[in-house]
Amino acid sequence: MPPDSLIERALAALNQLDSSSAEVRRYFVPGRIEVLGKHTDYAGGRSLLCAAERGMCFVVAPRADDRMRIMDARLGEKVEFSISTSVRAAPGHWSNYPMTMARRLARNFPGPLKGVDIGLAGDLPLAAGMSSSSAVSVGFYFALADANELERRSEYTANIHGAEELAGYLGTVENGRTFGTLRGDTGVGLAGGSEDQTAILCCRAGEVSQYAFCPVRHERQLPLPAGWMFAVGVSGVVADKNAAAQEKYNRAARLVDDVMRAWREASGRADLWLADAVASSPDAPERIRRILEGTPALLERFEQFHVESDEIIPAVGDLLARGDVAGIGPLVDQSMERAVRLLKNQISETIALARSARTLGAAAASAFGGGFGGAVWALVRSGEADGFLSRWADDYRRAFPSRAAAAEFFLTPAAPAMRRL
Repeated sequence: MPPDSLIERALAALNQLDSSSAEVRRYFVPGRIEVLGKHTDYAGGRSLLCAAERGMCFVVAPRADDRMRIMDARLGEKVEFSISTSVRAAPGHWSNYPMTMARRLARNFPGPLKGVDIGLAGDLPLAAGMSSSSAVSVGFYFALADANELERRSEYTANIHGAEELAGYLGTVENGRTFGTLRGDTGVGLAGGSEDQTAILCCRAGEVSQYAFCPVRHERQLPLPAGWMFAVGVSGVVADKNAAAQEKYNRAARLVDDVMRAWREASGRADLWLADAVASSPDAPERIRRILEGTPALLERFEQFHVESDEIIPAVGDLLARGDVAGIGPLVDQSMERAVRLLKNQISETIALARSARTLGAAAASAFGGGFGGAVWALVRSGEADGFLSRWADDYRRAFPSRAAAAEFFLTPAAPAMRRL
């Protein structure tokens, strides 16, 4: 359960909208930790995921008209608009997420849609790599879907048959792709996948989930060994999603597209996803390397994807299945090193946080999320977690005093997925 104070803040935000409805629904949508799976999901690869204890609380009242009114308690900002296929947000503003959701639902579920009043409050760090943007998008979806009983609609039942497929659909709302017969749109401007939505909707308390993507496929549940938990260090460098940041993030996706064009041209195959190309034959990875050997940037992108998805993640999953925490660290270090060297999406602060965590005794540590800022997770013993967290925070703030005020450090178990309260 989220803290009572979070629910109270969301309810107070709803009250500022002077909603006339006596019917109120409550939702808690967690953030997520990408244990492993750096830029793999939109290429059909694997991820290891869990939900975080922190998240976003929505208190929702239905309306009789098509207006959507949202009051964000943390930002102290109100957004109001009508649900339609033409609604657009101001560039770079957080309203892009509810407006994108409303526009896509209006497109995919034609006919009048009833609006909602929403009070929103959260304790999830914003723009820190923990998927705060996807968490709010998922919350906006459920607010509108429940108010309009979308799960009863034929458009829904023809395309979505469970939580994994819903996660896949909500991923396409953000990236703009079509899902089955549910036609795509411009999205929010990011060429991402559905990893975030899958973690938010499908992960389980006390466990790490292994998923593959394009489409979303559950592979296995792995217990987080007893006596261990995650420490999270937020660097204080905003992993922003404005236009300039989107360009850096989307570069990794464009490189995958370029790899696939080169593969299709050379092989004569019609694979849509890089994971399918890799799996097309036992010698496919080596064939791809030969095709890309004259283009170093594409070869680097392929090597990072292939090793992360097909070697590191299965190996770490096997170790978790056996409860072998000691063996995880070197593999996670390898993932982090490849993010620095091949993805080139890490900054001095996240590199230092991961190294510091390992020096201070964490079993494993890695940056996660889109990169270019954000947070690092560290796997630590529960009985030593408070002391570790204090030393980790002190070490970071000494090294980066200009980031001290914005940095944040906290502990979380592997938590439950999104839930209606």
